[in-house]
Amino acid sequence: MSDRILGGLGLLLAIFFIWQATLIKESFISDPVGPKVFPIIIAVLVGLSSLAIFFKPDDEPEWPEFSRLFEVGLTIVVMIAYAYALPTAGFVVSTAVTAAYLSWRLGTPPVKAVIAGAAIAIGIYVVFHLILGLSLARGPWGF
Repeated sequence: MSDRILGGLGLLLAIFFIWQATLIKESFISDPVGPKVFPIIIAVLVGLSSLAIFFKPDDEPEWPEFSRLFEVGLTIVVMIAYAYALPTAGFVVSTAVTAAYLSWRLGTPPVKAVIAGAAIAIGIYVVFHLILGLSLARGPWGF
């Protein structure tokens, strides 16, 4: 039953995504494909996957205990907080804190998790900002 619910929700999400993609306004300066095609392709893939889950569900799953579900919920809260912190704290600081927390929750000892978080944030910053020249959220310290 839970697979069918997931499949139905995924199908509704795909329909919503396609509808929203059709509302994207096109600029007079755009490529031949336009900005609508990529979101529609993603929505079609989500829709097809959702149909497969809906029509061919697995056996009823064994749900984890409440403490594990709570931990998943807390991780979602941390990811939402990360998105809100990016403009204020900047990419490097926000990513370091989030990556450290996630590393710790995946079983890394706390000190190593902090080191891993810093290494991940700095590594991504170097690759995407310094090497590839992509713009990342700047914090109060300019990075």
